[in-house]
Amino acid sequence: MPDGEPWVRRMGTDSSSHPLHALFRAPALVAVLLAGEALALILSLAPGIDQDLLVRFGLASLMVQWIAIGTVGALWLLKPALVRLTPLACAPVGLGLLLLMTLAVATASLQVMEFARLSMPGDPPILFMARMLVIALVVGLVGLVGYRNYWRERQLAVRAKQAEVDALQARIRPHFLFNALNTGIALVHARPEATERLLLDLSDLFRAAISGREQVQLAEELALTQRYLEIESLRFGDRLQVQWDIDQPAETLADIAIPPLSIQPLVENAIKHGIEPSRGGGHVAVSLRSTPGAIAIDVRNSLPAGEARTSTGHGIGLSAVRSRIQAFTGGEGGVDVTEADGEHVATLTLPLRA
Repeated sequence: MPDGEPWVRRMGTDSSSHPLHALFRAPALVAVLLAGEALALILSLAPGIDQDLLVRFGLASLMVQWIAIGTVGALWLLKPALVRLTPLACAPVGLGLLLLMTLAVATASLQVMEFARLSMPGDPPILFMARMLVIALVVGLVGLVGYRNYWRERQLAVRAKQAEVDALQARIRPHFLFNALNTGIALVHARPEATERLLLDLSDLFRAAISGREQVQLAEELALTQRYLEIESLRFGDRLQVQWDIDQPAETLADIAIPPLSIQPLVENAIKHGIEPSRGGGHVAVSLRSTPGAIAIDVRNSLPAGEARTSTGHGIGLSAVRSRIQAFTGGEGGVDVTEADGEHVATLTLPLRA
């Protein structure tokens, strides 16, 4: 595994949390189609139209769905530019696209299908197009109100989740720093020649613990974990064997974001429950593998063989990491724990973002 310093680069802005992305997920698309069908049904039930109900509904449905699909498609094409705007600034753009698409579909209906004369006999084309634009404006304004409420609810949910995460972080960070300081004290007394190396590694760990950053590069997080394991290796000596299996290029790791201090607590738990209780020590392995649409980091540790396995912890580190990953990935990532073949395995999963 390469040294830590060359990996460290500043993170860019991540736009994957923009609420516009929610529009292109399956539940939202189905909701748009169903809302379009409901609007088509309302239009077909309007009084004063002599055509058959099914014919009116079919024509209205065709027109409404073309407008809806066209508007969503235009938003998809403009998404790279729109995600750079604030969520509320995107709302007028969406309304404008809806009106333009309504005008385009209404014009095509008049020219190709003579839709106005079939559904609204006696209405001049200008009046028909004006009615369609007014309907689209009303529907668009109702949609904007719903979008605004959705955005406010999302902000409240994010704030509530962040408050929970902050509370968990406030519990894990003193625990982490306390353990690191104890390791440093033991090392200074036992091996004074390693003091400088310890202080350098420990300063990086302190810096990460108090940085306040919401995300770092996966490469940086792995480098920080490596420094933590170097400190523990000095403490345990031959009792601790460390294995790394990171076969991804540095460029790939630099493109993946992760909350800071997400892997290190898993390694700390591995040492606390796998190495410390064992007289003969054991091994800790950190590996990275790709899965469909995600990347997984496995932290493995050998289990004490033939010895009493006790745990004095309360799962604070694990619960904090799990909550932070779930909040960071919108529920798409997480942390799973298993035991197999004499090993304890903690797997951290991160979805790959476009």
